[in-house]
Amino acid sequence: MDVKGVGTAASVSVQALIDMRNQLTDLQRQLGTGEKSVTYAGLGLDRGLTVGLRNQLSAIDGYQAAITQGGVRLDVAQTALSQITSLAQSAKTTALTSLFKLNGGSSTPDQTTALSQFDQVLSLLNTKSGDRSLFSGRDVDQPAVETSDHILNGFAGRAGLKQMIDERHQADLGASGLGRLVVSSPTATSVAVTEDAVSPFGFKLAGVNSTLSGATITGPSAPPASIGVDLGATNPSNGQTLRLTFTLPDGSSQDLTLTATTSATPGPGQFTIGPSSAATATNLSAALTQSLGTLASTALSAASAVAAGNNLFNTDDANPPQRVAGPPFNNATALVDGTSANTVSWYTGDAGSDPARSTAIAQADRTLTVSYGMRANEQALRNTVQSIAVFAAMSFSASDPNAEGAYAALRQRTAMVLAGQPNQQKISDIQGELAGAQTALASTKDRHQQAGSALEELLQQVQGAPNEEVAAKILMLQTSLQATLQTTALLLKTSLINYL
Repeated sequence: MDVKGVGTAASVSVQALIDMRNQLTDLQRQLGTGEKSVTYAGLGLDRGLTVGLRNQLSAIDGYQAAITQGGVRLDVAQTALSQITSLAQSAKTTALTSLFKLNGGSSTPDQTTALSQFDQVLSLLNTKSGDRSLFSGRDVDQPAVETSDHILNGFAGRAGLKQMIDERHQADLGASGLGRLVVSSPTATSVAVTEDAVSPFGFKLAGVNSTLSGATITGPSAPPASIGVDLGATNPSNGQTLRLTFTLPDGSSQDLTLTATTSATPGPGQFTIGPSSAATATNLSAALTQSLGTLASTALSAASAVAAGNNLFNTDDANPPQRVAGPPFNNATALVDGTSANTVSWYTGDAGSDPARSTAIAQADRTLTVSYGMRANEQALRNTVQSIAVFAAMSFSASDPNAEGAYAALRQRTAMVLAGQPNQQKISDIQGELAGAQTALASTKDRHQQAGSALEELLQQVQGAPNEEVAAKILMLQTSLQATLQTTALLLKTSLINYL
């Protein structure tokens, strides 16, 4: 028989073995998973702390995802803007160095090159990051711009740039081809130049300056403006000048200078001094008419094309494209709003009046938002698109003696806009603003990584099971378990005979 006290001790030892075995199993789990417990209850008083730490880590993960997404979009946008800048520089160089030589049609080889550059710029403005159009403002699921063919040639009854250039050209030159000016002789010794109507078209008389002896100069008067030159009874002297200053449709200024000469065969920009002031006035009127016609066919023609481009491209939700009121167009006196039914909309994204950057926002932190939206109709991008498009779209005739002069005036205007004007947005300005957003995102990402690491470490301290500590406990438990097993085995073998 067993000794009663010994049997009770054996039972206690067996229970201790079971408890140690359970502890060993849990320690082995901790060693494998690195976690103290599979339940919050098992963490004891620290379990409330883990909830807060996990919520903070989850928020950081969300912010990091937004930062990563925004960073990718900004990288793609910066690449596109760099390529657009390169194309603009190339187009500017082409405009500065281009020679007037038609390619058998109505354009030059360099205009064909510009058309290819125009296609490339439009393609870059339709750049996507994932399924998001980067240059469409808030309309992220819409392409930013139309195709080059639709913009230049129109479609479905909608006028494109070429048609608008033609209509504007007619309105600016007028029926007489003098830029909507009328040259008259109110008296035998006087010449007058008058705008034919109050309108936005043609030459606008801005000033007059004279060194003609004895001449009386008047104007410009109130709209429609007029300038008068009365030679009186005195003939001008050789080399004396009359200079008229005009404002052109694109906002540029142009001087027309006529010089008195004693030559019977005056050259361009000259008028012959006649035997009387009346004869000289007749010669001045003829020279003025001829010079105005030439200037209208060259500088005014190019300025008209630029103005037509501005009418089509400088648009947003509050400013629709502007069309010449007509037909007829050569005596039009007003511009009217184009509609979606009769005029191409080159920019097809969100055209709101709020800042473009505000159309896309990355929530980088609880209190930090980074704006990085873009619109293709921002001034710098629009100027690039418009200038290259106008340069590619304007047509010329080999039979026009003034075609080369018009082409030179167009080249000059194209290069000037692509070079960038003071106080106007440049593509580099957009890139700088986006670079600022990239810097803010990068610094916030670093801060989140540091905070995340600290939180992970704290969470690990609360719920983690260090391998070294667990291994030491296992070794201690194994030693205790072995000793208990030996003791229990001896107790279980103990009987009254063995005891006695």
